Amino acid sequence: MTGTSTPGIDARSLAKAGIAALQQGNAGKARELFERIASAGLADASICVALALACRTLKDPAAALAAVDRALALEPRDLRALVMKADQLAEMGDPRAAASFYRAAVNVAPPADQIPADLRDELAHAQAMGERYAAEFDSYLRQRLLPSGGAKERATRRFRDALDIMTGAKKTFLQQPRQFYFPELPQIQFYDRHEFPWLDELEAASADIRAELGEVLKEDSAFQPYVEAHPRLPQTGYPGLLNNPAWSAFYLWKHGEIVPENARRCPRTVKALASAPFAAVRGRAPSVMFSLLRPGGWIPPHTGETNARLICHLPLIVPPGCSFRVGNEIRTWVEGEAWVFDDTIEHEAWNRGGQTRVVLLFEIWRPELTEEERRLVSSMFETIDAYSGGMPDLGDLT
Repeated sequence: MTGTSTPGIDARSLAKAGIAALQQGNAGKARELFERIASAGLADASICVALALACRTLKDPAAALAAVDRALALEPRDLRALVMKADQLAEMGDPRAAASFYRAAVNVAPPADQIPADLRDELAHAQAMGERYAAEFDSYLRQRLLPSGGAKERATRRFRDALDIMTGAKKTFLQQPRQFYFPELPQIQFYDRHEFPWLDELEAASADIRAELGEVLKEDSAFQPYVEAHPRLPQTGYPGLLNNPAWSAFYLWKHGEIVPENARRCPRTVKALASAPFAAVRGRAPSVMFSLLRPGGWIPPHTGETNARLICHLPLIVPPGCSFRVGNEIRTWVEGEAWVFDDTIEHEAWNRGGQTRVVLLFEIWRPELTEEERRLVSSMFETIDAYSGGMPDLGDLT
């Protein structure tokens, strides 16, 4: 609120008196006092908002809107002015414009613990109204674009996802590799299972693979924590998971090399993987493992190292309460049904059940890469490792 004064005008005293008049229910007196400040050119955004409130109380919407517009011209991010403008637009029958101002108020609001007490109710009102208008808009679009029956069936999954993103039902998640980004590759969370016909052979062997896993599970020490400390690497990532057996692995291949003693224990699993197009990089990939997540375990949101490869899961033991999220899609594993996903899109996993979850996990080349591109990616990583003296790969939380 302004503290400036000019000859014959004490803006601070007038503002104080105007606020008092509003609190006493004398909107006419308040308006008169605030307009004197505005006429003298001394009104800041808070005075304009107070004037708008007085005008609204006096049932003068045109004057109220003009005062709010002056407030927003002075301070476009004024939360109270944004909410008041939204309310006025809603009363005028312009819900689309009102929604944009409610949304703006929510977006500019400070963190919850920094919001002044007198603004909390207004922010909650803006949030509720924004959600109401968003739901109405979403319903309007879907009734016209995706009515029940043929039109809904003809709509592609990609279009439905695009509609969800536009209306706010889903967020946009893009590839964010931590180490190496290969450009011009499609942004796909879960790939269509039918693009990988070689998975048929793997799924057909699920019972044999599960039987071999059962023998390995009898020896708990066969599994090692997936995130392990290394003396040449900082231990700043993955809090709570470092050396934590809640998420553990039994490796059949590790850093590009088969683990002979483990492979001998699981010959049918190794045979079932013969057709998999492993992403091969000397000293790094593939890594193939039984990935174990114990009851209560949670792998927090993260992204993988490079989008030059994809990750495959073959679920083997899936108790109730286990789910997996990639981007804005949450799925539940089904034993014996594989899927392929891009781990450079944010993902997480959790086990809220009472039993251990286990999947067979491995990495493959992206099908979009040519043979020459795969060779170049492999050579690049091998060259990096030669320069760094064999710096270990950090691995991926998957």
